[in-house]
Amino acid sequence: MAEKMSPSPGGGITPLQQMLASGTGAILTSLFVTPLDVVKIRLQAQRTPFSKVPLFPASGKCFLYCNGLMDHLYVCQNGNGCSAWYKTPGHFTGTLDAFVKITRYEGIRSLWSGLPPTLVMAVPATVIYFTTYDQLRDYLHTRMGSWSHYIPLLAGALARLGAVTVISPLELIRTKMQSQQLSYRELRVCIQSAVAQDGWLSLWRGWGPTVLRDVPFSALYWFNYELVRSWLCRQAWLDGATFMVSFTSGAISGTVAAVLTLPFDVVKTQRQIELGDSEVHPVTASKRSSTWLLMQRIRAESGTRGLFAGFLPRVIKVAPACAIMISTYEFGKSFFQKLNQEQQLRGL
Repeated sequence: MAEKMSPSPGGGITPLQQMLASGTGAILTSLFVTPLDVVKIRLQAQRTPFSKVPLFPASGKCFLYCNGLMDHLYVCQNGNGCSAWYKTPGHFTGTLDAFVKITRYEGIRSLWSGLPPTLVMAVPATVIYFTTYDQLRDYLHTRMGSWSHYIPLLAGALARLGAVTVISPLELIRTKMQSQQLSYRELRVCIQSAVAQDGWLSLWRGWGPTVLRDVPFSALYWFNYELVRSWLCRQAWLDGATFMVSFTSGAISGTVAAVLTLPFDVVKTQRQIELGDSEVHPVTASKRSSTWLLMQRIRAESGTRGLFAGFLPRVIKVAPACAIMISTYEFGKSFFQKLNQEQQLRGL
């Protein structure tokens, strides 16, 4: 793992190879981090029955699954499709005890109960995001010259904005299919009806709070990642980043970005739950308030601390997820660069 990896700029590899590297990173990240969220859900279920908690209901509700890299609304209608998540809560004394008992009594596969629905959204979203970032960064390097220090900030924000805009309708469609158990034909009719009634913008419900959190997070993450990685390389007298340098840089930058954008994460979580509830119970769904009003309400009810709720769980998941994702991605790019160089040398 001490082998030097290529510098960040993605020269020497094709967009398809960038997509393969980022897709591999998304799969590995989900494999490593999904058990943390499964255990968290089971521990929360133990403290409070599902039927009493909006995030973890027994039927006709939804909960938010987050593996630190991507988050997804998981809708359960009358418990269908949720048996893997909603096993009878055990008696766990802590996180480690939960890991041991779930593995012993339910099998190790139970720790990856939520993996399939997560990969459906995480892989394409991550592929779009990372590939777009690399392409934008390389393009801006040729255009901005003296402003190159801010390229990661701008490229990260624009890449995330693009990924969120593309994925948002897919997330809404998936939520509808889960909540109403629609066939593809029924889904098409449902979408056509929604578009006819509320216009095409209705497919991007929930886009606003997602952008408010994810775009600043992405801009801060890439800006800090490039700074920390360059600093670590200088300290270690390295010409290029090693796997461990990328891993450490990803963890540090992910932690900083997660802390600074935490209030937007709290708001986004509440808005996603409202979105899921409106799909399950469209008649009784309450009118959605603006992001700013929601932040004011949280602050009025819980104080400023309420906007920073879930600080530790978010950092615990985001830091390793960012570290695994970026180090795997950089390793994959380095692999393809060397492969392309060898092919070029053989062709001479």
